[in-house]
Amino acid sequence: MITQIEQAIVTRLSEGLNTRKGGMVRNVTTYGGELEDIGQILRVLPGIWVTFKGVTSCRPQNTTQRRWRVTGEFAVFVASRSVRSETAQREGGPVPDEPGCNLIAESVRRLLTGQDVGLPIACLRPGRVTNLFRKAYKDSAVSVYVCEFSTHWYEDALDNGRWPAPEDATDPDYIFAEYCGRLDKPWPAHDTTAGTFTTPSGATLDSIVTTEKDE
Repeated sequence: MITQIEQAIVTRLSEGLNTRKGGMVRNVTTYGGELEDIGQILRVLPGIWVTFKGVTSCRPQNTTQRRWRVTGEFAVFVASRSVRSETAQREGGPVPDEPGCNLIAESVRRLLTGQDVGLPIACLRPGRVTNLFRKAYKDSAVSVYVCEFSTHWYEDALDNGRWPAPEDATDPDYIFAEYCGRLDKPWPAHDTTAGTFTTPSGATLDSIVTTEKDE
C-alpha cells in the first residue's frame, strides 16, 4: 500500500501540474536522496519529490486484533530556483518561467487535500508546510519546502500461527511465493453449515445449509 500511495500521489501531481513544456514543474517523482546534492538537480527545477515518512499509529478494529487501522504520513518536497533573487524563488516571477515555491506548495495542497487518489484509503489530510532550506548556489537561489499529508488504511493480520496462503498470482500474499517464503495451504472452501435447533415444544431439528456457489 505504501508504494501504491507514493506512486498515486506522483501521478496526480504530474498530471495536475504538467511536467511537460509550459507546466508548473519539470519533474515529479519519488524521493531518492536527490536534495542532498542541489548541484545535480538544478536542471530539473522547479521539481517535486514524494516520500513516505512513516507509520505513526496502528489501532485494532476488532476484539480478535486481526484487523488494524494504520495511519501513515507522506511528504512532498517542493524545490524551486531563480537566477534573479531569493525573493523570486519563493514568490515567483514571470509565468511560466518562475512559479516559485509558495505557489507550487499551495498548488500541491490544492490537488491532494481530500483525495483518495483512487486507492482504498482515507482521503489525504493536509499537515504542516515547512521550509527545509534556502541557499544560494552559484548564480541561482534555491528554496525547498516540505508539504506533509496523512491518511489511514486497513490491514488484516494472519491468523495466529498461520503462514501466507496465496491462491493465485492476484493474491497480495503471492509475493511470499515469488520470494520462496514459507507458505500454508489455503483454507478449504466453506461448502455447508450444520446446526441443531430446539423448538418451543422441545423438539430438536437438524439442519444443513449448503453455501451457494457463483456460476
